[in-house]
Amino acid sequence: MPKTDPKKIEHLLTRNVEQVVDKQHLAAALKSNKKLRVKLGIDPTGEKMHIGRAVVLWKLREFQDLGHKIVLIIGDFTAQIGDPSDKLSKRPMLSREQVEKNMRDYLSQIGKILDLRKTETCYNSKWLDKLNFRETAELAESFSVQQMLHRRNFQERWKEGQDISLREFLYPIIQGYDSVAIKADVELGGTDQLFNLMAGREVQKHYGQKPQDIMTVGMLSGTDGRKMSTSWGNVINIADPADEQFGKVMAMRDEMIPEYFRACTCLSEKEIAAQEKELKRGANPRDVKMILAKEIVALYHGRAAADKAAEKWVKVFSKKDVSGADIPELRLSAKGGSASGGKKLTAVDLVLKSGVAKSKSEAWRLVAQGGLKVGEETMQNPKKELNLRAGTVIRVGKKRFFFVV
Repeated sequence: MPKTDPKKIEHLLTRNVEQVVDKQHLAAALKSNKKLRVKLGIDPTGEKMHIGRAVVLWKLREFQDLGHKIVLIIGDFTAQIGDPSDKLSKRPMLSREQVEKNMRDYLSQIGKILDLRKTETCYNSKWLDKLNFRETAELAESFSVQQMLHRRNFQERWKEGQDISLREFLYPIIQGYDSVAIKADVELGGTDQLFNLMAGREVQKHYGQKPQDIMTVGMLSGTDGRKMSTSWGNVINIADPADEQFGKVMAMRDEMIPEYFRACTCLSEKEIAAQEKELKRGANPRDVKMILAKEIVALYHGRAAADKAAEKWVKVFSKKDVSGADIPELRLSAKGGSASGGKKLTAVDLVLKSGVAKSKSEAWRLVAQGGLKVGEETMQNPKKELNLRAGTVIRVGKKRFFFVV
């Protein structure tokens, strides 16, 4: 039987929540003894999930801890079609092989947040692969072209004369059919998913089901203040090693600290307010980020790993070396890939990329003389091929430090 703790329900309905449809109905359902079926659909469009996507997963965990049934839908079918949400150009279709590769480790990442033993996991190809053309036409009857053109990005593309494929029109109603298939009471998503979630309500009504309630959560900004995007390198991934997660938090822009405390930690509002107060009083942002980094790493790797990552950080950034604040980023373009997702280049090329050395011969001498340190390892072979992860700290010369992003 679900728990009806008023404080936990209030927290669930407000913390990081942007919009609830229908809030009054959902609040009443949460206070009753009814066990809700709470849906989240995730399209495996990439191999790694960042902590921006984890915000909604932690909200699901709140539902789960109250005793409700989480229904996780891996969109192995819908990922092939492509979600047009917030896309200002046509999104390419993915092959089934690419989707299967992307979702290979999805559950291990999600399992860091949800209790998978209590989670109903579905793949929407199970029912969407079976729809024939007549059934698809019936499904399409649940939505009109006028309704589709109310979507902001479709409007913009229409005005600019850009193509909008019928495939993109189909996406919201096809993913809405997921709600019919699993009989969802509630569906969660980011603010960018509101149109799709509302479409799910329409599709449910078309098939004679009660429309699901909807909850959207805020979208987390990237560590540099822009939209969080893997292609920009401003992400912190759920599967990143503890040291890498810690380093990325320490490298983030100071103004992002309050947002990350609220969206990415389980600290109470009172505890977060205390950290914000310290910042306003003039506390060193580095010290507050240390607390933030430990809280984030602890969620995914445990408290011991977080403490160890903090100790390593302090060792690298001892007072005699650098303050740990305002360390520039060093953006690298990958030269070949690696299983660990790192970026490959030689030691001499790394020094050249940093800009500390102005010529290859100068960079060669600097490395040969022990002037390059990657993490805690000193490099003396200019030809050595390095596999650098985002968040790695490098030192070039005696005092020049950089974050790899």
